[in-house]
Amino acid sequence: MAQVLEFKLPDLGEGLTEAEIVRWMVEVGDVVAIDQPVVEVETAKAMVEVPCPYGGVVTARFGEEGTELPVGAPLITVAVGERVPADSGGADTEGSGNVLVGYGTSEAPARRRRVRQERPGSGRDTAAGRDGTRPAAMAPAHASASNKVVDGQAGGSDSEDGPVPVISPLVRRLARQNGLDLRELTGSGPDGLILRADVEYALRAAGQGATAAPPAPGTAPTPEASLAPAPGETRTPLKGIRGAVADKLARSRREIPDATCWVDADATELMRARTAMNAAGGPKISVLALLARICTAALARFPELNSTVDTEAREVVRFDQVHLGFAAQTDRGLVVPVVRDAHARDTESLTAEFARLTEAGRTGTLTPAELTGGTFTLNNYGVFGVDGSTPIINHPEAAMLGVGRIVPKPWVHEGELAVRQVVQLSLTFDHRVCDGGTAGGFLRYVADCVEQPAVLLRTL
Repeated sequence: MAQVLEFKLPDLGEGLTEAEIVRWMVEVGDVVAIDQPVVEVETAKAMVEVPCPYGGVVTARFGEEGTELPVGAPLITVAVGERVPADSGGADTEGSGNVLVGYGTSEAPARRRRVRQERPGSGRDTAAGRDGTRPAAMAPAHASASNKVVDGQAGGSDSEDGPVPVISPLVRRLARQNGLDLRELTGSGPDGLILRADVEYALRAAGQGATAAPPAPGTAPTPEASLAPAPGETRTPLKGIRGAVADKLARSRREIPDATCWVDADATELMRARTAMNAAGGPKISVLALLARICTAALARFPELNSTVDTEAREVVRFDQVHLGFAAQTDRGLVVPVVRDAHARDTESLTAEFARLTEAGRTGTLTPAELTGGTFTLNNYGVFGVDGSTPIINHPEAAMLGVGRIVPKPWVHEGELAVRQVVQLSLTFDHRVCDGGTAGGFLRYVADCVEQPAVLLRTL
């Protein structure tokens, strides 16, 4: 007798609450083995192949390609114990016990049901009231303590004034910015979870009158949860990696009082040093690796810039290790992979790690861990053929060094006009962590190392 097991979108780690189905890798009726990838999804961090912990016959799939699903939503059902063809490899019917970034194959956790609450009459502050929405009656919903995101945090609350369950803090912010009371909505997601499509439908209905039916409860929203484009318009949803980058850049501009300083530097000697290194044999050294080595040496002298601001505690948090992020352009948008412990690596190791992470970014195989935890970012926008820029700090870091293209320019060298390899360097920094003197000292040291690479020998 076959037992049908439901496999849900697992917790993908790093606080991710939803993912978009990019490609199904199995069809209904297919035989799957334990830990066989069944679907490729895109999160706000990376592309991930999701393995199924059960072996058996696929009896159902949930969600079309392009659909966004919350963590905990059903992905497929598998009939475990079905007789399978002899040439199928005999899918094992037990769970693997393996873990996918915090997801195990043990029994599903017990579910708690949220009881519908009546409109409170006391007028005291509620969780929703504290974040800008009006206290009101709770919409019918059920919360799962194991996989719901409520007010941006995992787990639910059965308290009388508990917050409304929404798919992500971004949805809550969208409602708050438009004056929409989430407690007046009935979510169409699993167990009444309020999705972005629910909020956008309510906003359209409020502004134009309801001209279409809202999403049906228990069904996934369509990929295009946006207003119909006017003639001559093309609308592209800000979701996945591109949406996450947009949110992060907007938050940086909103929260960080940044300032930028820049300097031109003669990179002729740095380029000669690189040529000499590569002529000596062994792996080729990249310009980016040399600049990264200069960055880590500069941060050792000016550690104020290797930090972040804890706004709640009103403290500057300084880091001992340098986890160096670098901007990389991909077909899916801008990503910032992180080189761990960059301060402890030589130029060969840095070159190899930059190459590995860049290739993973192009193929969409960067893991969430490889895209988070940076303490300082290096942005080589010179690869786009531009000389200068004022970078936006990669929140919550405190600074970013920008590097323009290295090109021949007229330059006064040893008292005479000459053609030299010149680069413009720019530093955008959080003015809360240091003043202009520190930022200027950091940038000047970087420029000195670019102009005279021998300066680095003091710190190697």
